[in-house]
Amino acid sequence: MPRVATPDGSSKFQRYRANKYRQGMRLLRVWVPNPAAPDFVAEARRQAALLRGAPEEREALDFIEAAADFENWKP
Repeated sequence: MPRVATPDGSSKFQRYRANKYRQGMRLLRVWVPNPAAPDFVAEARRQAALLRGAPEEREALDFIEAAADFENWKP
């Protein structure tokens, strides 16, 4: 399907981005580890072993638990 441009030449995606900018939003692109990569599981286990029992582990788990508590979430 061809991309449809408006008379001003902007594409649907350009208009969508412009609208989001007007709403105060900003585009963010993030590179994350690929869980399908061959060494991913080994590296995740290695890092988890480094944290096991450390105070930072409890801090991280408490943060995750608080962030996942949607029952008390208020907009």
